[in-house]
Amino acid sequence: MAVLSLKNVCFSYGKTPVLQDVSYDFEKGKMYCIVGKSGAGKTTLLSILSGLAEASSGSIMYNDKDIKKIDKYKFRSKYIGVIFQSYNLLTKFTALENVVLSMEIAGVKKIKKAEKALELLESVGLDEDEANRRVLKLSGGQQQRVAIARALSYDAEIILADEPTGNLDADTQREIMEIFRSLAESGKCVILVSHSAEVASMCDECYELKRIIQKNIKRK
Repeated sequence: MAVLSLKNVCFSYGKTPVLQDVSYDFEKGKMYCIVGKSGAGKTTLLSILSGLAEASSGSIMYNDKDIKKIDKYKFRSKYIGVIFQSYNLLTKFTALENVVLSMEIAGVKKIKKAEKALELLESVGLDEDEANRRVLKLSGGQQQRVAIARALSYDAEIILADEPTGNLDADTQREIMEIFRSLAESGKCVILVSHSAEVASMCDECYELKRIIQKNIKRK
């Protein structure tokens, strides 16, 4: 059963169509890759899936409920974890503080947040010393691990990641992909956008977006 479904989703910037009649199903326990050439709308689709953008037409269903009927803040802070290509971490804070703050924003209660944050950071390969470093003192691969831990901090069912390995070397890319694989195996739905053929090959399913070509018709 799909945890997230798109039905005939269209999106346009003004009069310029970007997505047209896109219909995909995403299940828990699987890792998906959305591929396509530049301009095909991959990042736009991720924004729609996360509720950061709204489709021009069509519907996005979360557990058979239209996300338009779900409070957008609740949807983004409880059900969807988003990992951005540029990490979007708060650089003045430590890795641990970034994860704790994410919990506070999501309204996570009844747990010792610092302990849980440290546990999450350790689960993605960061030790206590690294967890207590300011983000700017961490490597790109380490920052990506912090971003993953932050997305997991409120136990979202769905993890979305935009080019999560785009800035990483081959070895670090494989390590990050192993983390995503373990998340899928734990029952989460993992959806990645990537240009990498290697990343795509490591996913259970790939969906390819085609760029919409507009034809200019000259009127007589």
